[in-house]
Amino acid sequence: MNITVKTPEEQELMRVAGRLTADVLDMIEDHIQPGVTTDQLDAICHDFIVNKQQAIPAPLNYRGFPKSICTSVNQVVCHGIPADKLLRSGDIINVDITVIKDGFHGDSSRMFPVGKTTPPNQRLMEVAFQGMWQGIQQLRPGAHLGDVGHAIQQFVEAQHCSIVREYCGHGIGRQFHEDPQVLHYGRPGTGVELTEGMCLTVEPMVNAGRRHVRLKQDGWTVVTRDGRPSAQWEHTVLITGTGHEVLTLGAAARE
Repeated sequence: MNITVKTPEEQELMRVAGRLTADVLDMIEDHIQPGVTTDQLDAICHDFIVNKQQAIPAPLNYRGFPKSICTSVNQVVCHGIPADKLLRSGDIINVDITVIKDGFHGDSSRMFPVGKTTPPNQRLMEVAFQGMWQGIQQLRPGAHLGDVGHAIQQFVEAQHCSIVREYCGHGIGRQFHEDPQVLHYGRPGTGVELTEGMCLTVEPMVNAGRRHVRLKQDGWTVVTRDGRPSAQWEHTVLITGTGHEVLTLGAAARE
């Protein structure tokens, strides 16, 4: 396992990439409306990243991925490919953004309701959001990745939802996906011990029904096997000497 520890200079570059990533998510929120296509959202984000931020959308052509963002709607768990299908009122959508700036990656995703969604969908998004934060709160030097996964799993399953196990968080820095893998389930005190300077993503995928998923024929789109909705939130987090620093907070949370 090759875990990179970021120098103070690299940490500052990670802060910049993280802030740009959050700015894209802040920007796109007002565009998520009934009647918009995910292709249109992709084009708006691409233009913003490339032309305004002078940065690179990491997903574009990554291992053959054809778009600049991931858009996962309703029962799509992750890696949804933007297309010409219209968003409808009541849908929920995860928008996943990864920006490369000066060679370093920022990675974050958020859930958005399309128009007014149902109370069960709203609750699912909230459970996923709180589950992510349960994991982030465990991040500090000396903690183990099993502590992170356990905290998320305990919270989510107590809400009668389930955690997807086939996909996980990851180290991040000069590379999009670095060691270690960050599982969203586990046992306390197990797994990699965290040290100052590590950068990780925490991004639990939470299903309303059973945890089982399937990969569609396009080789990217992951959906729930039972057809029920899924939700996910993600932050990039730096391990500091005293705890952690979330690098992808939106502008409102940074104030």
